[in-house]
Amino acid sequence: MAGAVIVVLAGAGWYWHGHRKAAQEAGATSAGAASGAAGMGAGRRGPGGASGAGGPGGPGAQQRSPVVVNRVTRRNMDVVLNGLGNVTPVANVTVRAQVSGPLLKVLFKEGQMVKAGDVLAEIDPRPFQATLDQAVGQLARDQALLQNARLDQKRYKTLLAQDSISSQQVDTQDALVRQYEGTVKTDQGNVDNARIQLGYTRIVAPTSGRIGLRQVDPGNIVNPSDTNGIALITQIQPIAVLYTIPEDNLPSVLKKLNAGEKLPVQAWDRQMRNQLGEGTLLTTDNQIDTTTGTVKLKAIFANTDGMLFPNQFVNVRTRIDTLEDATVIPIAAIQRGQQGTFVYVVDDQSTVKVQVVTLGPGDGSHSAVLKGLEPGQRVVVDGADRLKEGMTVEAVDPAARAAALTPASSPRARGRRGGGASGAHGASGARAASGAHGSGAS
Repeated sequence: MAGAVIVVLAGAGWYWHGHRKAAQEAGATSAGAASGAAGMGAGRRGPGGASGAGGPGGPGAQQRSPVVVNRVTRRNMDVVLNGLGNVTPVANVTVRAQVSGPLLKVLFKEGQMVKAGDVLAEIDPRPFQATLDQAVGQLARDQALLQNARLDQKRYKTLLAQDSISSQQVDTQDALVRQYEGTVKTDQGNVDNARIQLGYTRIVAPTSGRIGLRQVDPGNIVNPSDTNGIALITQIQPIAVLYTIPEDNLPSVLKKLNAGEKLPVQAWDRQMRNQLGEGTLLTTDNQIDTTTGTVKLKAIFANTDGMLFPNQFVNVRTRIDTLEDATVIPIAAIQRGQQGTFVYVVDDQSTVKVQVVTLGPGDGSHSAVLKGLEPGQRVVVDGADRLKEGMTVEAVDPAARAAALTPASSPRARGRRGGGASGAHGASGARAASGAHGSGAS
């Protein structure tokens, strides 16, 4: 037991001694590397280096805040009202059976476009055909009786003129003729009704549009009272959009509508990236929603390409006017503070100035300026949160910034960066390999 303890202690001492020596050697190596790096850095530093007063990192450096600017322009600008709405079909029609019976055929494909009058399904017509035949037969029988009664009526009148019969017999025959005439009319009505019922066994599209999913399969008994019917037809060409605007904008809309002008309307997707269609304003609702302070408008779209889909959410832009030669700035340049509405103007010396402005109508992305700016001035559209009056900035044009960023993101540029890095690694590897060989030689 004592021998085992001695062996364990000896092993632990050997392990501690070896690791201590390795750590000392590593520390010496690191210190040498740091000293060499410091020497190289010191050799590179000069008046423009990190420690130089005149360099970019020195005490005398003055960093300019980069900001994105846009020029104030003068152009014609549309006055646009923005709203939110939903696409609504002009008509939603549930196709139902008008007579009861077994469904023999379904002749439409789900989702296809149908026209009014197209045959969509067929019900077993045999019972209805039999009813029609019975009605036609009854009509023929009563027509024959009527014809015979009229002949007798003519004979009786001849005999009455010869004073061979009493006038009472003639009156009775006249009544019989009128009775058969009424019976024939009733029979004709039964024939017409039976023919209509037979026609109902062919279920046709009541309107044009896109037909939805099939609600019943062949072989089932269908009835006029079925809740879901056969299918649903939605009229989508044309199609309507219901949307709302603030009640404050209602007078300008009504002024145009009452003058007989057609206001153009655009429908955009949820992200305002893709235009889905162009239409015209049809009408306004007859009352304002007091809970939201908005009024509902209805626009109509041809929707020939089918981009507008029932119940789809859309952003709506209604053009109500066009300003001629307006002074225009981006909405992003507009700031609001204690002094009111203002923008940051960058002069030719790249100095920032706060300019109070009076705004006019807008189109959602730009606004007209009634007072305070002139075309050609530069206004800050990005980076305004860190600006103050009198600051010197680095003004960046959006087009120039985009051009500068485009090569950096291209595959060729990525290849150059990759090649440069590879070359650097290769050079370092070569130096390292050379050093290693040199050490081996010595």
